Amino acid sequence: MQRYITETNRNKNVEDFQMRDDLIATLKNRFTTYGYRQVQTSTFENYDMYSDIIGTVNKDEMIKVIDTTGKVLVLRPDVTIPITRITAANQNSNDFNQRLFYVLDIFRQSSGLPNQKESTQAGVEFFGENTPEIDSEVIMLAIHTLKDLNFQNFKIEIGHAGFFKELIQQASLSEQELELLQTLIQSKNITEIELLLNDLPIEEELQTAIQSIPMLYGEPASVIQQAEKIIRSDKMQQVLHNLIDVYEVLKDYGVDDYVNFNLGLINNMNYYSGIIFQGFVDQVGQPVLMGGRYDNLGKQFNNAMPAIGFAFEVDFLQQAIQQQGLAEPVDQAVDIIIYYTKEKQKEALKAAYELRNQNYQVLTFSKASSSLKPLASINIVNYDEEQNILFSNNKKHTFTETKEILSLIESTKGD
Repeated sequence: MQRYITETNRNKNVEDFQMRDDLIATLKNRFTTYGYRQVQTSTFENYDMYSDIIGTVNKDEMIKVIDTTGKVLVLRPDVTIPITRITAANQNSNDFNQRLFYVLDIFRQSSGLPNQKESTQAGVEFFGENTPEIDSEVIMLAIHTLKDLNFQNFKIEIGHAGFFKELIQQASLSEQELELLQTLIQSKNITEIELLLNDLPIEEELQTAIQSIPMLYGEPASVIQQAEKIIRSDKMQQVLHNLIDVYEVLKDYGVDDYVNFNLGLINNMNYYSGIIFQGFVDQVGQPVLMGGRYDNLGKQFNNAMPAIGFAFEVDFLQQAIQQQGLAEPVDQAVDIIIYYTKEKQKEALKAAYELRNQNYQVLTFSKASSSLKPLASINIVNYDEEQNILFSNNKKHTFTETKEILSLIESTKGD
């Protein structure tokens, strides 16, 4: 999926890493509840796999290396393409549904930000069916996940790769003209679009239709009404009906308040063939997720198969969570701290082993240590020559065996 590069600080402290782990755990849990299974692809891929596929990563953005045999490799610049290749190679039947997810780093070189070459994506890929219900379920998964992360104000913008493609085919533009027009539409530069089209041999009605594309954005019912005015072919009508069908299912999910239509949504990954979408949250100027349907990509690996997916930008999600104060406080307290004298060392370390076997976080300290510092815990164990004492929830208990510690801790949990 397309990655937008931002200058993020990946040299994070311990609390940032804990937040990131919690974030990724939330993503993985939600993906799993929709039936997706985790996969992984190689960090190093053959350069030819990306360079030979039409409409993928800009070759200038790929980070290339040469192995000892002289073969050109690239650090993984995209995940959808290798997953599609693997799925196409292993699938011999058209009657299948494959739900896969990943959490992987991707690597791109940006001329604007030369020091930013790495980011983490968490995404899903669904292979095997092309229906409005599947498209809606994948978008619903994205919405469900954003709700899991406690975002209150977010929007999913939905467009369709076919609407613009069908319209622009009637204009017979050169590759350079098309590239410029796409850039202007993405930036919604109405003035420059009009100047560009005025210089081209395009009939007035088609020119008006193209100029209206950037304005086909907002509440779905309104966009549908405006789009119907510029329909110029049966194919465009089918595309609009597909969008309407997907939206109707999303309304049944009860998430239509989170959805806008954007028929000016154009993704730089030209392998998209149907529904495309992106997600925005407050205080992040770039999309935190992008995705869409790419039914034709499998053909380039000699196995046509319907497919749709999306990818979250984990760095952007973490940035938004921090800026909006949505992160749960990192618990600095330790489950159990054990202090012991030299004479009780064997007994204390054996107890620590047994407690860790019960999945408690345990720190041990010799009282003879000169670096001993007080730490926070609701359970403090003291092994002294005279007696063993557990301080749990501000209550003092004596004990002789480790199993008594477990019993006492369990009994005071609700205090």
